[in-house]
Amino acid sequence: MAALRHQAQQVLPRVVFDFVEGGAEDEITLRRNEAAFAEIALLPRALSGTTTRDQSVDLYGERIASRVIIGPTGMAGLLWPEGELAAARAAAKAGTVYVVSHGSTCSLEAVQTATPATKWMQVFIYRDRALTKSFVERAHEAGYRALVLTIDNQVLGGRERDIRNGFTVPLRPTMAGGLDMLMHLPWLLRRLRHPKVTFANYVTAERQGIQSLGAYMASLLDPTVSWRDFRWLRQLWHGPLLIKGILHPAEAVEAVSRGADGVIVSNHGGRQLDGALSSIEALPAIADAIGNRVPVLLDGGIRRGADVVKAVALGATACLIGRPHLWGLAVAGEPGVDWVLELYRREVDRVLALGGWDGLSAVDRGAVHTWDMAEAGGHHG
Repeated sequence: MAALRHQAQQVLPRVVFDFVEGGAEDEITLRRNEAAFAEIALLPRALSGTTTRDQSVDLYGERIASRVIIGPTGMAGLLWPEGELAAARAAAKAGTVYVVSHGSTCSLEAVQTATPATKWMQVFIYRDRALTKSFVERAHEAGYRALVLTIDNQVLGGRERDIRNGFTVPLRPTMAGGLDMLMHLPWLLRRLRHPKVTFANYVTAERQGIQSLGAYMASLLDPTVSWRDFRWLRQLWHGPLLIKGILHPAEAVEAVSRGADGVIVSNHGGRQLDGALSSIEALPAIADAIGNRVPVLLDGGIRRGADVVKAVALGATACLIGRPHLWGLAVAGEPGVDWVLELYRREVDRVLALGGWDGLSAVDRGAVHTWDMAEAGGHHG
């Protein structure tokens, strides 16, 4: 995956690559999301050998073939024209779920039309509750299976790479940025052929001629969001409702008690609160606190198939990826995302074979050894 990241860095202008890759402030949490996986070791039982290895799982009444779900990532169309449509089709071919970002460059209706496969929709609770309600109604009318409420965006994180690069939506490059774009001609030509890249789900804002849609969307965020607002959303949406952005086990327990159908352990890919706990470090305590009442998903730092296996061992039902599928999208469009999802499939299968597990459902705490995560309840040295 590191090689693919490097390729994406070569084909994208710096302002775009840094938008995808960057985290908040000193990027401590961003780095920790990946590094923490190195502190978890697998404990194989080679003589338990198996010829068949199942990666599938039941989620909300549907069987999905892969535990690797594509999580919500905004502005994919900056990397490849109609990037969300390409990624959704790739997810469908891989037998997994695509989660549409509120900030997609293709409308949620267009993404749903691209493929009939299962898709979930990300929502925020905005200052303007009518706007949130409109997203819920549109998702219902379009046939989305589940809603994913993101809660760790009360204000925008301090994304200093974007500040240094002058990143805006729509892009308004500086002189240096414009020269850099000229140095990435294939990307620039694709952009010129598909010039309109904006937040497609916010058509009202476009019609009002907002100069910077990014600033407009930041103004919508509501730092006062509380459980009362979640109850309101729960009453609006009658399908599966997941909360994304939980790191504390007490909050996870409360989410379930208030009607959440799933918890996504996440720190927003290190893009919001810098210095927060990594997702994989937060996972075991949350999984223990919730038990088997609802699915627990992990978002953040999944870069190898072995990471997926470790996450499942520590209590995750499935994992969400963000940046890796965007790297594939940047390099080759839909085939690039196909390649990423297939790489995860092959790597997970290899780990299961070498570990002696006949499927991800056979992986539990006994499959891992941890040093610095005593709360995980696994093996310790």
